[in-house]
This record gives sequence, structure tokens and C-alpha cells, in this order.
Amino acid sequence: MRIGAIEAGGTKFVCGIGNEKGEIAERISFPTEQPEPTLRQAVDFFRDKGVEAIGVGSFGPLDIDPASPTYGYVTTTPKPGWSGYSFLGALREAFDVPFGWDTDVNAAALGEATWGAAKGLDSCVYYTIGTGVGVGVYAEGKLVHGLVHPEGGHVLTRRHAKDDFAGCCPYHGDCLEGMAAGPAIEKRWGKKGSELPSDHPAWEIEAFYIGQALAGTILLLSPKKVILGGGVMHQKQLFPLIHAEVKKNLNGYVNSKTVLEQIEDYIVPPGLGDNAGLAGSLALGLAALQRG
Repeated sequence: MRIGAIEAGGTKFVCGIGNEKGEIAERISFPTEQPEPTLRQAVDFFRDKGVEAIGVGSFGPLDIDPASPTYGYVTTTPKPGWSGYSFLGALREAFDVPFGWDTDVNAAALGEATWGAAKGLDSCVYYTIGTGVGVGVYAEGKLVHGLVHPEGGHVLTRRHAKDDFAGCCPYHGDCLEGMAAGPAIEKRWGKKGSELPSDHPAWEIEAFYIGQALAGTILLLSPKKVILGGGVMHQKQLFPLIHAEVKKNLNGYVNSKTVLEQIEDYIVPPGLGDNAGLAGSLALGLAALQRG
């Protein structure tokens, strides 16, 4: 079985070919530019590869309602050229195969539930904290959509007492993404997160915002696993700080041994590592093929 997968990020596209076990046999990556040249590279990669289906996990916001006339479109992204673009339509013109289509973070959540840290569980939440902040939700054995799709990166936050940074979200200023994404770290401190030492005060502030968001997610959705991916979470010193913030915020109210005594096994890095998004897109393609 040969399934195509596209992890369409705002910075780069990753295309791969894998199988029903989640094994990626071949991949390529290239920068995300204007839609036509970017999709042309993706089409060229898959051409003559004999894929039976293609799954796409894309940066958004997206139209993921199959009944909508703009299903498969990127909607209100500030990324030049992509707002209002028929992403899925362009691929369907090139390939007559089933397509899976969802957000990149929903795809990552599905990948982790299928083959990764949440394997065997019927719920998980996946946060990516990098250039932006996105949240994918897998609940009762399926991905959560709804009015549009989860946009947990834009929840409002309480401000850290020592933080006077205004926030950098163009829509909301000091929402979670505006305060905790990679660009917020760089603008607040004048350096990229990867250039800051592990004991820098940046990480206490970062954990404050992430821990606040996760406590709200746990109270609202009660997921059986919380997975934190993205470039910012490569800073492994963040995990114990976040664990402490979540426990402080919940203050014993969620009476679960998992939270009270085993939080280090509950809020975790992706089991699939940096492959979570691509493997999740593969899972979307596999699901589309199974639906027929």
C-alpha cells in the first residue's frame, strides 16, 4: 500500500510516501512559497509514484466542511497568495485518488493517536508551539471539527506579573500565540529561543502561558494525553516547568492520579518526534482510502 502525505507548513512543505503501518519510505521538503509553484513541486513529487490516496495536513485557517462550496480552501491566512486558495482543488486536478484533508495540528493529533504517544487511547490533544501555536483535538476516537476547527492558539491569557511584552498576534495581540510562539520569544528577548540558555527567565514565562492554556484544555476536554510539539518544545527544560504550572493551576481539582502523580507521562513530547505531522497526514490519506 502506497499512501501520499503532505505536511503543509507555513514555512515549508514536507511530502512523503508511506504505508498502512505509518512507515515513511520516501520524503522531500521545500520552502512554502506562492501556491502555484509550491503545489507544482508537490505534484511533481507524487507523479508516477502510484499512490492510492493522499492525505494533507495544512496550515490554516482552512475550510474543512465537505458540504461547503469552498471545502479544501485556505481561508484567512496572512500568508501572501494563500488566502482564498483552493489547495485541495489544485491537487484533485492532478490526481484522481481519495484525499484526506485537515489542519496540520489535527493531522499530528491523529498520527500520535494512531502510531505515537497516544496509541491505544481514544482521546488526545496535540499542541504545536513554533512559528505559531496550533491545537489539534482527537476525542472519542475521531478528530474534532465543528463550526470551523479548533483554534486553541488564539485563546486569551492572563499576563505574567513580570511580563510587559505587548504580544505579537496581528489579530489578538496578547493571546497564547501572541505571547508564547517562537516570534514572541524573539521579539520579547531580542534573540531566538534556540540562542537563549536553558536557565534564562524566558522559559519561566513561556511555561506560565503554556501551563495556563493546558490547564484550561484539561478542564474543558479532559484528554487522556497531552502532546507538545513544535520548535519551541525542543527546549526540553520546558517540560518540568510546564508540569509544575499545570499542577499549580489545577490545584488538585482534577482528582486523577495521572495528573497528580504521573504528569510527566501525561504531558509529553510527540512519540513520533518531528514525524508527527507527516505521519498524521499519512493517517488522513489512509482513512480517506478506507472510506473509498
